[in-house]
Amino acid sequence: MGIFNKLKNIISKEATVNSYDKGLAKTRDNFISKLNILNQKYKQINEDYFTELEEILVMADIGVETIISFIDRIKKRVNKEKITDPKLLTEVIIDELFIIYVDEDILSTKINYNDNGPTVLLFVGVNGVGKTTTIAKMGFKLKQEGKKVLFVAGDTFRAGAIEQLLEWGKRVACEVVTGKINSDPSSVIYSGIEQGIKEQYDVILIDTAGRLQNKVNLMKELEKINKVIGKLISDGPHETLLVIDATTGQNGISQAQAFKEITNITGIVLTKLDGTAKGGIVLAIKEKVNIPVKYIGLGEKLEDLQNFDLEKYIYGLFKDLLR
Repeated sequence: MGIFNKLKNIISKEATVNSYDKGLAKTRDNFISKLNILNQKYKQINEDYFTELEEILVMADIGVETIISFIDRIKKRVNKEKITDPKLLTEVIIDELFIIYVDEDILSTKINYNDNGPTVLLFVGVNGVGKTTTIAKMGFKLKQEGKKVLFVAGDTFRAGAIEQLLEWGKRVACEVVTGKINSDPSSVIYSGIEQGIKEQYDVILIDTAGRLQNKVNLMKELEKINKVIGKLISDGPHETLLVIDATTGQNGISQAQAFKEITNITGIVLTKLDGTAKGGIVLAIKEKVNIPVKYIGLGEKLEDLQNFDLEKYIYGLFKDLLR
């Protein structure tokens, strides 16, 4: 079954599909309305049509290199399948966007759980992207799955960061290991890992500082944190998740490139995807940094953090064209 027909058969009543539907509404409304206008404007496919299609894709923040490759693939299929009517391109567009993302090395959205002791998830990202809130949502999600979860307040520098995580800990019923403001993050994390091992926690979620303006210091800090974790749990951290605010667009991609230079990022959490009309950033991230988007934020509620699912994402973008 082709992806177009497969998406048409997705049960829209499924809770997570509804989340994608609502969360991508701004992007879909903007993208689909422009695509519909374009298809009504042109009776036949020509170079002007492709030029305007490129502009629509740029506005969705899909990424220039991806767009160039995508348009080239579309043109080849138009020629091969002798398509002349723009309205018949819908299925081709959906198919090709799916194909662009599909890559077995990049599609693993699952957490690398530790079979012997606690699983350590290290969260990195600049201040203001929703890192601490994401940790709370992740903790809530994991607890719903029956796991025993511990928070560690490793961001000891940002004013209010410790208090914020403590407050979230109360709300989601997760214990929080803290230290004093401006204390060494590594010492707090060491204490947190020790407690996690001793009290047999399933997952330890660690907050970190996000001072990207001094990359050298941040790199040294993250190196030290990784060493401390590795001393207590040999293969930890099991995931280093970079949190990016989707509403920042290309600036978020620049952050991903910068963090990739200074530490080993295993996955991306894309927050506030419901708050932007540029949901194509998911594809741009794939193009620029080749790191899997493992989770996306599709709302403000605790349950609005979802595992990234490519089929549901494409469905959320194109639902109105699948009828």
